[in-house]
Amino acid sequence: MSPPEIQLTGLHKAFGDNEVLRGIDLEVARGEVVCVIGPSGSGKSTLLRCVNLLEQPTRGIVVVRGVELTDPDVDIDAARRRIGMVFQQFNLFPHLTVTENLTLPQRRVLRRDKRAAERVAHENLIRVGLQDKAHARPASLSGGQQQRVAIARALAMDPEVMLFDEPTSALDPELVGDVLAVMRMLADDGMTMMVVTHEMTFASEVADRVVFMDGGVVVEEGTPAQVIGAPGHARTRHFLSRLLDPARADVEEDTGNPAG
Repeated sequence: MSPPEIQLTGLHKAFGDNEVLRGIDLEVARGEVVCVIGPSGSGKSTLLRCVNLLEQPTRGIVVVRGVELTDPDVDIDAARRRIGMVFQQFNLFPHLTVTENLTLPQRRVLRRDKRAAERVAHENLIRVGLQDKAHARPASLSGGQQQRVAIARALAMDPEVMLFDEPTSALDPELVGDVLAVMRMLADDGMTMMVVTHEMTFASEVADRVVFMDGGVVVEEGTPAQVIGAPGHARTRHFLSRLLDPARADVEEDTGNPAG
């Protein structure tokens, strides 16, 4: 059996007196899609940001593709090149074209020449269905198109692992589907992915495993059928009832009978 692509051991993260992560142990296998769900403030985004050390863990060990990122002597810049990340906001340079947004990090970080960077940019714009927007500027694109450009930019860096932090939360509902379709394509291609999301249909259909977090700990994990279809923990059931039927959950809370 091959070693896990991502291995988190005893992961803690505190901001002052606020302990956001309280000892997370989690592994992600090569080619696996793991969706992390849970209420706001449960530590999901902090967990994701600890995977590539955008947040420095208070204690614990992070290993990605055999490299311990929490080792003080690690070349963190080299390690991060193997990890693509897509945020809630698109973070595109507004004064650059779509192609320039994709080529700039390749040329600065990977030292690709202009022609090679443009070739890789074009290939990845085709992957996300935006080759016709190569010379457009971000302001002329919809939010969904901008997020697909952000995914293409991450892919242009040849990552071996992709992290998605609520990639559709800033989008209008009608724009969500195109972004999720690109993520489905990546999953079908065998990309190792950790996805923080509230999109339960996506998690149900695409994830190999679903992790439910609350209060900085992993409460429950398993297949989508187990965690979303038949959750075993009351906290998971309560979260899903509020997410899938918020009106019902609010009524039950008002009557003193918490959902789930």
